[in-house]
Amino acid sequence: MRLDTAPRLVTPPLLLRLVSVVAASIGFYLPLSVVPLLAGPVAGLATVSLLVATVAVELVTPRLVARAGYRWSLAAGLVLLGAPTVVLAVDASPVVIVAVSVLRGAGFAVCTVAGGALTATLIPASRRGEGLALVGLASGATSLLALPAGVWAAARWGYPPVFVATAACTLLALLSVPGLPRRTPAAGHREVRVAAGLRSAALTRPALIFAASTTAIGVIVTYLPLAAAGLPAWVAPAALLAQPAAATAARWFAGRLGDRRGPGRLLTPGLLLAAAGTAGLAGGPLLMVGGALLLGAGFGVLQNATLTLMYNRAPAGGENTVSAIWNTAYDLGMAAGALVAGLVVASAGYPATFLLTAAAMLPALALIRRDRHPSAA
Repeated sequence: MRLDTAPRLVTPPLLLRLVSVVAASIGFYLPLSVVPLLAGPVAGLATVSLLVATVAVELVTPRLVARAGYRWSLAAGLVLLGAPTVVLAVDASPVVIVAVSVLRGAGFAVCTVAGGALTATLIPASRRGEGLALVGLASGATSLLALPAGVWAAARWGYPPVFVATAACTLLALLSVPGLPRRTPAAGHREVRVAAGLRSAALTRPALIFAASTTAIGVIVTYLPLAAAGLPAWVAPAALLAQPAAATAARWFAGRLGDRRGPGRLLTPGLLLAAAGTAGLAGGPLLMVGGALLLGAGFGVLQNATLTLMYNRAPAGGENTVSAIWNTAYDLGMAAGALVAGLVVASAGYPATFLLTAAAMLPALALIRRDRHPSAA
């Protein structure tokens, strides 16, 4: 496509949408590692509560958006994600921590599903990959900064300022919501329900391919710091920085290339890069950091390619269903990776666990082969 005839990508509504994208990333990632530090013995329960609530609400958010519309749904998500954190500044009892985690998980689910579907309606179809990459860049860069910033701020000033800042940043984004287009997913089109989407192989195959890579993300964020305990102190921070940084850059590259060559062509390279990177985590310090870099690159490619592919295949009115299925695959894949690796690592050790995780990703190549002919399913 000639650049002078391409539809405009960056529009005022998309810029307004980026405000809530950045706010939701701050609201989720700034306290993400701080809450487990505060929770102590119930750190695992807090994380599980957050994840379970996120997955559960992701599946019902399309119904919420169909009734309330994008504006009200996104506003509710921002409030649930940010406001409850203020309570942790005054009460850190286990019951309160779990309750706040549940509310925050619900809010994050609504922000990602409703917000993601709204974003898809603001991007020209011919530049969808590039547009999603732009939004991913804003979200990825914010999370890259917010996650370590929360831990640093808590160590320097204590927990309450982190929680108050989380609420303030998230709630201030409510000012941008009224400026978003007044659209609902079913406006002019029949709503596509999640159950129908789950019966469509054209949508579920890309989601499963993506989930194969998110298992490795669940493993690296959970076990890489433990695996690197006997290595130089710089290894774990460098690897944990390399993975999301590479993913953010790769999403942008994949978006631009996918719009020109087709996102389906990026699935195999993305999966192979992710698997090779995961296997590299089993090596020494340099291999571990290099492996995290490759894993991030492959993961970023698959993030953009699978989501673009699903939006391209969904009928009008199916944006919320695509967003729900894709985000659920993301979260369930991470949870499955962390859970299964936890059962394996005690007997097999960290290097073998990383290698087995890489090998477990390869059967998704068969799904990619079948996905080349989606209409045959």
